[in-house]
Amino acid sequence: MTGQTDRADDTGGTGGAGGDGRRTGWRATLDEWKAVASRYALLPLRIFLGVTFVYAAFDKLTDSAFFADTGSGSIGEMMRGVRDSSAIPALVDLALKSPAGFGYAIAFGELAVGIGTLLGLFARVAALGGALISLSLWLTVSWQVSPYYLGNDLAYLMSWLPMLLAGASVLSVDAFLAERRRRIR
Repeated sequence: MTGQTDRADDTGGTGGAGGDGRRTGWRATLDEWKAVASRYALLPLRIFLGVTFVYAAFDKLTDSAFFADTGSGSIGEMMRGVRDSSAIPALVDLALKSPAGFGYAIAFGELAVGIGTLLGLFARVAALGGALISLSLWLTVSWQVSPYYLGNDLAYLMSWLPMLLAGASVLSVDAFLAERRRRIR
């Protein structure tokens, strides 16, 4: 009978010291894994947002038609097309005063946000920039999308919020600099 109890403990039973030791070891391993997973949980989101914003910036910067006032694929045409359906037409009117300038501001903003996010350099500032870009695009370009969940700018806005709150705690310049400051003190 004792052999059966020990065997039950080894497979998850509740009696005997041998089973408790293995269960405790298993729980400790699970707890360690959970801690590591929690620590790295935002890394895939950070990589996705960083790569996406760098790609979006290069896509704009390498398309000469994008920066034109008029014509197919131009920022000017796109802004005129969404002006009356946007949540804040005055923001679109502001962009239309200098479509090329607005286009470059968005492109270089996306590039700075993407690089900052990928490197984890001023990660919260980069996340704030990404959130503001996404918010402005949601309120102007994709506001009229119905149902709302088909518009990607709102999803990007919501994706930036955890990054804004948590920053880049692992594999980042911010984490490296924070550790360096701790060592100096």
